[in-house]
Amino acid sequence: MSEPEEQLAEGTLISHLLELRTRMMRAVVGVMLVFIPCAYYSNRLYVLIEQPLKDKLPVGGDIIATNVISPFMAPIKLAFIIAVFIAMPWILYQIWAFVAPGLYRREKRFAIPLLVSSILLFYVGMLFAYFAVFPLMFKFLTSTAPEGVKIMADMTTYLDLVLKLFFIFGLAFEIPVATVLLVWTGLVNLETLTKNRGYVVLIIAIVAAVITPPDALSMCMMALPMYLLFEVGVMGSRILLRDKLAERKADAQSDEDAASS
Repeated sequence: MSEPEEQLAEGTLISHLLELRTRMMRAVVGVMLVFIPCAYYSNRLYVLIEQPLKDKLPVGGDIIATNVISPFMAPIKLAFIIAVFIAMPWILYQIWAFVAPGLYRREKRFAIPLLVSSILLFYVGMLFAYFAVFPLMFKFLTSTAPEGVKIMADMTTYLDLVLKLFFIFGLAFEIPVATVLLVWTGLVNLETLTKNRGYVVLIIAIVAAVITPPDALSMCMMALPMYLLFEVGVMGSRILLRDKLAERKADAQSDEDAASS
């Protein structure tokens, strides 16, 4: 006995807009609730962020403020970004609650693990940047200063660099999720992807060279995890999409048989 066709929730344009406004307001309120304690401890948070560089600065080097409002604005900016990162699961839940009624049950079963894994991988990417990349990168960069040059890093410029690297490494760690989605939607053929690993390595190397600071160490620290995560995405696609890939292969074989007959 076949299962009855699943019916999706429907609504008017006004109801969708009202629902979207409600979800957006809840997301903003969630961020602000997290921002309040982050703002209170903003100076302490900045001390944590600046520690990887301060540990590697030579004698006489320091982090300074070149603008009179930087000692206030830089920690507050950091507090807001941290609040957004912490509240990201809540923000994504609001997006999911808005989109989910328009998805079929099988799509929800597939999307939820990807959503959870994408959040966790983004956080792992940030932790990898802070604990593994920053110490090595700043040690290398500070050791290249010519003799007699004192390193004085502006606190706002340094914060912008750190936030950029957090975001870049967080996105880089999303490669497994992106790979699974590309294979799932059919935009990329898994067999073609695995046969052309050389091109993937080349693209990863170019991307790592463009988005990281201009030193070979930072590029390698970005490129190597990206390639390993690509392989994780390929393995995940084979496991999670086993039935879909088998179905596509059967359809392709039937089309070939029909064309040859």
